[in-house]
Formats: sequence, C-alpha cells, structure tokens
Amino acid sequence: MQLSARNQIPASVTNINDGEAIANVELAANGVRLVASITVEAVRQLGLAERSNVTAVIKASDVMLAADG
Repeated sequence: MQLSARNQIPASVTNINDGEAIANVELAANGVRLVASITVEAVRQLGLAERSNVTAVIKASDVMLAADG
C-alpha cells in the first residue's frame, strides 16, 4: 500500500498494553521509543504482537520543540 504521508518510520513492536478499548503499542524505531495509541480491535485486525515489524505513520497538526537557553 502506498501513502502520501511522508512521516513514515520503520519500527518494531516491543510491547502491547491492552486496555478495555485502547491499546498502547510500544515501538522501537532506530533506537527511539515511540508509543502509538490505537484501538484493541485494530491490534487484532493488524495481527500485532511483540517483534512485529510495522511502519509508524505520523500525522500531527502541531509539533512542539523545547530547547535549553
């Protein structure tokens, strides 16, 4: 599948914390930890498990940065 989104980051699933409706999927992306909050149903539909290889597609209307000084 091709996407127009440019913020695509290859990652590996390191942990899945299921809630009642939402799961926090922890990812390792080239030494960076990311967490995606998706529905438990989506986890099942995608067949996600630890060590699954995925692509994190990031869409955000704002990105905030902070710097010392």
